[in-house]
Amino acid sequence: MAVRMELSRILIRELADYQIIELREVAPGGDGESGGQMEGGRAFPIVIGLPEAQAIERRLKGVQIKRPQTHDLLASVITALGGKLESITINDLADQTFFASLDVRTGDGQLLHVDCRPSDAIALGIAGGVAIFVAEHVLEAATRDEA
Repeated sequence: MAVRMELSRILIRELADYQIIELREVAPGGDGESGGQMEGGRAFPIVIGLPEAQAIERRLKGVQIKRPQTHDLLASVITALGGKLESITINDLADQTFFASLDVRTGDGQLLHVDCRPSDAIALGIAGGVAIFVAEHVLEAATRDEA
C-alpha cells in the first residue's frame, strides 16, 4: 500500500555536495497542498544533488526559464506521446538509496511505471501538481532509520 506524501521542505546549501528534501505524510482527507499534513506525521529526508534541488525550487516558485531543462523536456515528451503523469511513487529503499517511478497514463488508458530517481520524479511532479506516494515498507524503513 502506498501513503500520500507532500514535499514539506527543501534545503539548498550551494557549497555542499548534497541537498535535502523532506517528505511528510499527508493526513487522511488532506490534499497535500493546503496544509493537510498530520501534526507529527511521519517524515523523512532524501539527499539529492544541487541541479535537482534547484529544479525543484524553480518549480515551487514558478520561475520560468528561457529554454526547457531536462525535466521540462520529459514532461513535453509525455504529453506529446498522449500520456499524462498521474503520480509519482517512491517504491523502494536499498543500500540507503531510494527508488521511484513516474506513474504515466497512456492515451489508451494503460498505466506505465517508469523507473527514475526520486529527485527527478519530484522535480517533474511538482510542475504538474501530481500526487507523491511512498510505499508503506519504504516509509517504515526510512522513518525507522531516522529514529
